[in-house]
Amino acid sequence: MQINFFCKSPYLNLYDKPSYKSKISSQILYGEKFKILLKKKKFFKIKSSYDNYVGYIKSSNYVNKFKPTHKVSVLKSRIFKYPKNLAKYKSKKFLSFSSKTQIIKKNKNFIMFDKNKWLNIKDIKLINQKERNFLKVLKLFLKCKYKWGGKTFNGIDCSALIQIFYQYNNKYFPRDTKDQIKYSKKNLKRKNFKKGDLIFWKGHVAVCLNSTKLVHAYGPEKKVIIMPIKKTIDQIKKTAHLKVKKITRI
Repeated sequence: MQINFFCKSPYLNLYDKPSYKSKISSQILYGEKFKILLKKKKFFKIKSSYDNYVGYIKSSNYVNKFKPTHKVSVLKSRIFKYPKNLAKYKSKKFLSFSSKTQIIKKNKNFIMFDKNKWLNIKDIKLINQKERNFLKVLKLFLKCKYKWGGKTFNGIDCSALIQIFYQYNNKYFPRDTKDQIKYSKKNLKRKNFKKGDLIFWKGHVAVCLNSTKLVHAYGPEKKVIIMPIKKTIDQIKKTAHLKVKKITRI
């Protein structure tokens, strides 16, 4: 049953096991491609085509024909039922950053990406457009809540915060910190940090904004937050009994 499908929900939770009681290990964004490996009970076991992540979804909201041409370039883009910025046309749903879309119809200010679903044209970019400023991307998520397995404005975890920068730029990067550590070959031995340094602990990752501050999705603070580098290293060592495992570059 390994045929390519594309997510048509704003996002789908990816569960470890075929049960809602199971842990959410990741999420699939709108327009993201995946393969269905098998059906188990009311769940589908799938494999993400972007990062090869495997898990279970419970949804029939997907298609096998979809040619994305654009992507969401803001933290969240509100879905409208009609191409006018009026309260009565606003839905309560959003597409998250890096979701992939297509243009079926457009006017001056809006694009229709699905039947009776419109986005503000200012919220999207061409799918191959790059954003090399990682700080610009990561800062979009500042104050978003920490959520294990999350990849959206509704909640994101530490490894997804790094991965989403690469995903937006159509470049592979693993989903989990343990795999990110292995994938990042350079191990910089230094005490003076620089902008763009990735600091890895067992099960955690942060990125340096400059020589003194970093940004990360931090469970104890329950949000994406900027913190002093030294304070963070000391705090993680004291509370989680973990030392820095690796330093590399984003």
